[in-house]
Amino acid sequence: MVLYAFYIFDRHTECIYSRRWTPRPLSGSSKPSRPTSTSSTTDAPSAPSRRIISHSDDEKLIFGLVFSLRNMIQKLGGEDDTFLSYRTGEYKLHYYETPTRMKFVMLTDTKQNNLRPYLHQIWANLYVEYVVKNPLAPVEHPGGVGVANEMFEKGLEAFILQVLPA
Repeated sequence: MVLYAFYIFDRHTECIYSRRWTPRPLSGSSKPSRPTSTSSTTDAPSAPSRRIISHSDDEKLIFGLVFSLRNMIQKLGGEDDTFLSYRTGEYKLHYYETPTRMKFVMLTDTKQNNLRPYLHQIWANLYVEYVVKNPLAPVEHPGGVGVANEMFEKGLEAFILQVLPA
């Protein structure tokens, strides 16, 4: 599996955590590559002909897309219907919203099955344990002050490598 990006949005629509991965280039082997972390400002599943957008614009586009799709689904299907994921020709977006209106979004390759249970595990086992229960972490994240917790980041990396193998 190829993992492109992971985002956490708080209830105030601020992106409080984002991380991107790009696949390593294959070096003569037929073994699929594991995701590696990157800090580039290009959209991970991008083609060379697309223009480069800033990291904050990327976060705003992802949130706007999720917000619009979620509202459309609720208006067409009622309050009981929920938005789980959608797929394009280049990526699949997986979505999970917590009872406290935190939004967890993951972008993967198109062949990936629904990752909603895994997003729930990231929220319950990593975010709640390392961010919410941390007495030094802020309760709110005003102005986009995000999750800056080394234990959360290490736990996320270990979880992704263990549960979502390449």
